[in-house]
Amino acid sequence: MSRGTMASLRAKLASGLRTGVRWKISAAIALVGALVAVALSLVVHNAARVSMLDNARDVQDERILYAQRIYETSGRTGQFGMKIDDPEMPKDLLAKVLTGRRATYVEDHEGGVPDIWAAVPLSDGHILSLHTRFTDRSATVMKDLDQALVIGSISVVFGGCALGVLIGGQLSRRLRKAATAAQEVAQGQTDVSVRDAIGGVVRDETDDLARSVDAMADALKQRLEAERRVTADIAHELRTPVTGLLTAAELLPPGRPTELVRDRAQAMRTLVEDVLEVARLDSAAERAELQDLMLGEFVTRRIAVLDSDVRVTVVHESEVTTDPRRLERILGNLLANAAKHGKPPVEVSVEGRVVRVRDHGPGFPAGLLDEGPSRFRTGSTDRAGVGHGLGLTIAAGQARVLGARLTFRNVTPAGAGPEDPAEGAVAVLWLPEHAPTNTGSFPILQLPDKYK
Repeated sequence: MSRGTMASLRAKLASGLRTGVRWKISAAIALVGALVAVALSLVVHNAARVSMLDNARDVQDERILYAQRIYETSGRTGQFGMKIDDPEMPKDLLAKVLTGRRATYVEDHEGGVPDIWAAVPLSDGHILSLHTRFTDRSATVMKDLDQALVIGSISVVFGGCALGVLIGGQLSRRLRKAATAAQEVAQGQTDVSVRDAIGGVVRDETDDLARSVDAMADALKQRLEAERRVTADIAHELRTPVTGLLTAAELLPPGRPTELVRDRAQAMRTLVEDVLEVARLDSAAERAELQDLMLGEFVTRRIAVLDSDVRVTVVHESEVTTDPRRLERILGNLLANAAKHGKPPVEVSVEGRVVRVRDHGPGFPAGLLDEGPSRFRTGSTDRAGVGHGLGLTIAAGQARVLGARLTFRNVTPAGAGPEDPAEGAVAVLWLPEHAPTNTGSFPILQLPDKYK
């Protein structure tokens, strides 16, 4: 087995083996059914064997009485294979007979049919005994009974499995529906109800779980909406004084202090505008204005304006339906993040509907790779000397409006371990194959040239 396969196996075992509820319930029912079937089979087998042996001992007891009468009247010992003072008589049986009692005894043989003994003390001081094998018919009956018990036990196990699959399948479907609905809620579809998604006539703990998830989602939605409104209100109220501050800075006399004031005022204005944009994106009220464009040509032209030092490679050209203004905003933020936190050269590649932006810096922080971009969190000090963490947050929000997906990963050298430094960061924008009508976007009508 290769080293890579062993590492993959260890990782799976460390993370835990994933099994479905259906198979867990099926295995549990089958195991309980097997235990019950085995226990009942043993009880029935032993009860049947004891009953048949008791019957055989009763028959042997009647025979010894009949043989005793024959011997005492005629002195003959040929009936039923009876013997006088048989040296092969079991010691336990001999001990009972020596007390003056008539007795029967079952002598077991390993892996064989038992012997049924009977003995009685005679008036002349001798012991009359006889023994026969457990009848072939009885042995056949026991064999047939054991076979029937084995078949019944196997049927119970398979029946339990089928019942477990049926019950577990219904529960598993309801849980999958609940998980899908919860995922949709997490993606921002606030009109989705987990309770309505699972449906069904039977009410069980799944409904309680769904109601709890819906209640939690409503509470979180209200809290996030309140936070968004507060953030938007604060940013909106700051816009006017910041604009006035920037205007006043323009009236200051030339000099280094004036440049510092203008620079800080402009940075504050940019921050206020970014906060307002984040608040609008969080409200899920933004709609894309869709146009058809050639993605490679558009990216090449816009990046030439944004940063002429960035090299653009068009691997495969593709026509897409998207909002060019929002797409440009995403590209601008990704390039600004790469220039601010990464190292040159910054490279952009277009392959079909996929746009990749790569730098050669220390890579994205682990928190961003695990949880995605978050406002006012710039990650580790290696990649966050400046900024407020809003650039990637805005890029991800604009991607959602476009129905696109924005992912982040680090480039590591071949054979590097998890603790080794990265050789760069890559942000990948995956544009949808179809227009994002599910976001409420709408197409922009293209007018003929003579009307432009």
